[in-house]
Amino acid sequence: MSERFTGSFTQQEPIPEAGIDAAVAVLRHGRLHRYNTVAGEVAETALLEEEFAAYVGATYCLALASGGAAMACALRALQVKPGEPVLSNAFTLAPVPGAIASIGAKPVFVEVTEDLTIDLAHLEAQAKATGARVLLLSHMRGHVCDMDALMALCDRLGVRVVEDCAHTMGAKWKGVPSGRHGAIGCYSTQTYKHINSGEGGFLVTDDAGLAARAVLLSGSYMLYARHRAAPPPEVFEALKLEVPNVSSRMDNLRAAILRPQVAMLDDRRTRWRALYQGMEQGLAGASGVKLIPRPQHEDYVGSSFQFLLPGWEAARVARFVAGAAARGGELKWFGAADPAGFTSRYAHWQYANPVPLPQTDRVLAGLIDMRLPLTFTETDVAQIARILSEEAALAAKAEAVEPVAAPVAD
Repeated sequence: MSERFTGSFTQQEPIPEAGIDAAVAVLRHGRLHRYNTVAGEVAETALLEEEFAAYVGATYCLALASGGAAMACALRALQVKPGEPVLSNAFTLAPVPGAIASIGAKPVFVEVTEDLTIDLAHLEAQAKATGARVLLLSHMRGHVCDMDALMALCDRLGVRVVEDCAHTMGAKWKGVPSGRHGAIGCYSTQTYKHINSGEGGFLVTDDAGLAARAVLLSGSYMLYARHRAAPPPEVFEALKLEVPNVSSRMDNLRAAILRPQVAMLDDRRTRWRALYQGMEQGLAGASGVKLIPRPQHEDYVGSSFQFLLPGWEAARVARFVAGAAARGGELKWFGAADPAGFTSRYAHWQYANPVPLPQTDRVLAGLIDMRLPLTFTETDVAQIARILSEEAALAAKAEAVEPVAAPVAD
C-alpha cells in the first residue's frame, strides 16, 4: 500500500512560554491599547517596535494590525493618490494588489521570471509606459531578486520602492536584511509567517518624514511621543494637522506575544533552511519537476517550497495535485482556473483590470507551492518528497496511457 503523510501543513509551533506569560500579564492588567499605560510604564508595542528596528537595522519601526495594513500605510505615507499607477509583481498574493486598491490607486502588474522574481526588463517598460513612481515589490514566497540591480534601475527611473517582506522576515541579500533596500519595508506576523501573532505587521524606514506620516496614519492621535522607534516630536508638528487618522495600530496583547519571537528569527531561519534543503534533495530528479535555483547572495528563510512542472497539461497537473492530496500532501497550484483558499493569481483580481502577461501565465501554469511549517521534521520532509516524486511519475504515466484534453484556462 502507498505510504501516506498524516501530519498537518498548517500546524505552527506553540507561542513561546515567555510570550504566553507576557500576554497573560497584559490580560491581567487590561491595558491592551498601545497608548493605555500607567505612569512609568512603556507599552509592549513600543518595546516591540524598538526591538524589531534593532533586529533589521532600521531607524524607525511601526507595529500595525496586519501586513496588508502596513503596505497600505506605506503607500499613504508616500502620498500615493487615488487613480495613481503602482507597480507590483504579477506573482504575489491578494493582499498586495489589495493594499494598492484600498487607497484607490491602480495596480500595474509586472511579469515574473522562472526564478519567481520580478522581471526587471518588463519593470522598466511598465514604469516608462505608465509613469508610475512607486513599486510595491513582493518578495513572493521568499524569493529575492537581484536587489542591487533592482535598486539601480528604480533609482534611475525615479521609482520609490516599498518592499513586501511577508515571506522574507529574517532573510538577507548580500548581508542586508530584507526590507532595508527600499524607502520602506513591510512585514507580516500573521500565523503562517516567521513570527506569529495571528495577525499583525511592521513598517520600517530610515526616513523621518515617512515614519512620522505612518505613525499619524496608524492612529496615534497626539500621543506620538510615546513611541520609542519614531522620529522626535518636532517632526510630527509640521504634519499632525494634515495627515488623516486611518486606525490600524497593533495592540499590546499581540506585541507581548511577538517580542520573545524576534530573538528566535535567526534560529528559525536555520531550521527552515534544513527542511527546505531536505525537500530539494528529495525532489531532485523527480519526473517532470523543475526546482527553483537560489542565488548565492540570497540568505533565504525557506518557510515554503515551490517547484515548476514545465510543459505539463492542466489535466496532468490536476491529477498530480489530487493524487498528492489523497496521500496527505497539501499543495497549492497557481495555474488553477479558479482561486482556492489563500491561493489566487493576477488574472483573478478583476477589480484591477489586469492585462494578460504571457510569460507569467506560462510560469504560473505549472507552479506548485507548499508550506513547510517548523512542526515538520526532516523525516517528514523526506516522506513528502517521496510521495510527490511517486505522484509525479504516476501523472506522467497516466497521461502517456490516456491523454486528457486540458480545460481552457481563464
